[in-house]
Formats: sequence, structure tokens, C-alpha cells
Amino acid sequence: MGLKILLVEDEAKLADMLQRGLKQEGYQVSVAMSGTTGLEMAQSFTFDVIILDIMLPEMSGVEVCKKLRQQELDTPILMLTALDSPENIVTGLDSGADDYLVKPFNFGELGARIRTLARRRQNGIPSSKHLLTIADLEINTQSKTVTRAGAAITLTATEYRLLEFLIQRQNIVLSRIEILENVWNIDFNLGTNVVDVYINYLRKKIDKNHPTKLIHTIIGMGYVFKQEEGA
Repeated sequence: MGLKILLVEDEAKLADMLQRGLKQEGYQVSVAMSGTTGLEMAQSFTFDVIILDIMLPEMSGVEVCKKLRQQELDTPILMLTALDSPENIVTGLDSGADDYLVKPFNFGELGARIRTLARRRQNGIPSSKHLLTIADLEINTQSKTVTRAGAAITLTATEYRLLEFLIQRQNIVLSRIEILENVWNIDFNLGTNVVDVYINYLRKKIDKNHPTKLIHTIIGMGYVFKQEEGA
């Protein structure tokens, strides 16, 4: 039997398309058309993965996610959103979602995200409460461990703090002053190059030998942590 998936999506055409596509992949799919119905189904039945739209009638996906996590339901949740601003994505992840996908998306990518979430649960890997991800990079904020493409990466305490700060604010351009104040908690002299030095350390450990670069320099502004092929 395939994985049991709960799809909470109020757009009828999209819900039907996703349901048919997922069934063809061998999944068992149940559909809810509102936040309230989705919450009730998630509470009443066991699912391997929940796909949850963020914009829903009666109760938003964020509210549904928060309620499920408050009830200690640890089913992996993949949030679907048409709101691709960093603030909305952070809101979804902070509500307890394990991953997010911005509409419109490729069906193959959806399938890959589902398989990844299912493997994490089967392997006992903690959900988003302790796991931060981007591309193939994962940070466990509980154990303070970092992996990329499944390989462990050893970081110093300062490197780890910097990386965690960057990934929590992915897709947001951060000035050197912001990074200094939040990572080092000190108002450094503007002449210091400590941020540049540690960014260079991280690049060597995080991005070297990987086609998808995550740390990017924005000339005259600072740095941004985002997924970008071949950069």
C-alpha cells in the first residue's frame, strides 16, 4: 500500500489534478476543501504526509498547522502557498510546517518533497520544530548538526550561529551590521571584516564542490542566503 496523504486544498481544479497525479504515483489521497475539514480529518485519521494550502476558507493553513502541532501531532506537513515573500514563508514554517512549496510548482518537485518528508518520519528524523532546510542542506537546531547532500559538516560554534541566522532569514538581503548585531551580539566597529571572514569560512564548508550555491554577495548591501543553481 502507498503512503496515505491528506491534501487540504480549496481550489477544486488544482485539488483534482493533484489527487489524480498522486494516485498515479501509488499514493492513497484524501481531500479536504476547507481548513476546518482538514483539521478534523487530520485529527481523526492517520496520514503519512499532510499537504496544506496556506489560503483556505473557514480556517487558514497556518491556523490548522498551529492547532495540529499544539496537539503534538507530528505528521510531516508540506505547506502550499502562492505568497512567496520571505515573511509569509517564515510564518508558515514557524507555525510548524516541515517544508513549503510556492505555487505554481512542478509536480515532480512535489513528489520529491513528499518522499523526503516521508523518509524523515520513517527514519525518526525530527520535524520542523528542530530541522531547518534549504536545497539539500539540513540543520538540526536541537543537536546543532549540519549536513549537505547527506554528508556531515563540522562547524565551529561561531560558524554554526552564523549559518543558523542565515538560513532562518533565507531570501532576505542582510547587511554586515545586521549580521554582526545578531550573530556576535556586539556593535562592532564598521571597519571590521569579521563577517566577510566567516562568510568565507562557511562558503568553503557549505558551498564548495556543490553546483547549487547558497551564500551570495550583494555588492554594496551585504549577503543573501538562497538557492541558486550554478552561482
